[in-house]
Amino acid sequence: MNEEDRFAPSEQILSGKTADVYFLNARRILEQEDLNPHVTMEVFPSRAGILCGMNEVKAILARVLPPRSEVWALPEGEPMERKEVILRITGPYRAFCIYETAILGIIAQESGWASEARACVDAADEIPVIHFGARHVHPDVSSRLEYAAIVGGCIGCATQAGAALAGVVPSGTIPHALILCIGDTVRATEAFDRCIDPQVKRIALVDTFKDEAEESLRVARALGERLWGVRLDTPTERGRVTPELVQEIRARLDQEGFSRVRIVVSGGVDASRIALFREKNAPANAFGVGSAISAAPPIDFTADIKEIEGRPIAKRGRIPGITPNPRLDRII
Repeated sequence: MNEEDRFAPSEQILSGKTADVYFLNARRILEQEDLNPHVTMEVFPSRAGILCGMNEVKAILARVLPPRSEVWALPEGEPMERKEVILRITGPYRAFCIYETAILGIIAQESGWASEARACVDAADEIPVIHFGARHVHPDVSSRLEYAAIVGGCIGCATQAGAALAGVVPSGTIPHALILCIGDTVRATEAFDRCIDPQVKRIALVDTFKDEAEESLRVARALGERLWGVRLDTPTERGRVTPELVQEIRARLDQEGFSRVRIVVSGGVDASRIALFREKNAPANAFGVGSAISAAPPIDFTADIKEIEGRPIAKRGRIPGITPNPRLDRII
C-alpha cells in the first residue's frame, strides 16, 4: 500500500462533515459571489514539540488541490519550534478552505502524542520504550495515537491497526485476565508458549498471584532458554513498580543463572518515572508507557492567510507576507 492510501482521509473529512460550519459558509459565499482567490496559508504551533500528522495532511491536500497548487511542509517527526511555520499551502482558497479544521486537528493531536512519546524516549536514553495506550482513547483514533507514539520514538505498539499504520509488528503477550482464567502464572505462560507463534517474544507477566520475584524465578525455571523476559505491572494498590523491586528481581534472577532474562517495567510509567529508574540505576531493559502518551495535551496550531493573489496580507497582530523557513520541503 502506498503512503497516500495508507493515510487516506475518511469520507467524513473529505465531505466537509468534520469542518467548522463557518468554513462551509465561507465556501458557499465565495461560490455564490463567484470569488476564488489564489492564496497562501501558513500554519504554525503554539509551542515546541515533535511534528506528527503531516502524512495525513498531505493525503487530504493531494486529493483536493488542483494542478499548479503548492504545499511546503516540515517533514514528519521533525522537532519544531514555537511559531515556526510547519506548513504552507498555496492554491485557490475554495479548494481547501473547508479542510482547515481537519488539518489543524490532525497535527494538533498527533503532535501532542508524538512530543510526549519523545519525552519518554529521551528520558529512557538507549532503553526501548513500547506504547500501550490504545485503551485510553476512542478506537476510531487509536491507530493514529499508536502511529504518533512510533513517530515520537517508541519501538513498538500494541494494536494491529496502529502497527500497520506505523509499519511495525504489534507488541504484546498475555493479559492478567488469561492468567486469572487459567489460575497460575506458570501454566498460563506455558500455554502462551505452546499456542503463540514462536517469533513472538516470550515475556511473562509476573505480578498476578504471587510475589514478583518469586513468579519471575518460577517462569524462568519453567521456560528456560525460551523466556525472553518478565514484565512488571504492579498496581498502585500494591505500591506499583519501584526501582528497588527491579533491582531485587535482577539480583534473584542473576543468582539462579537467569542473567539473560530481561525486565520490562510498565504501569503508570511516564518520563519522570523513567528518569527516576535511571537515576537509581534500576536495571530495566524496556519500559511500557500508556496514559502518559495517550493523555498528552494537543499542541495548538494556527492557520493564517499571508498572501492573496501574490499580495502580502495578514490579520492584525501578524506580519503580512510569506514567512521564510528553509527547513520546509515541497510535498505537493
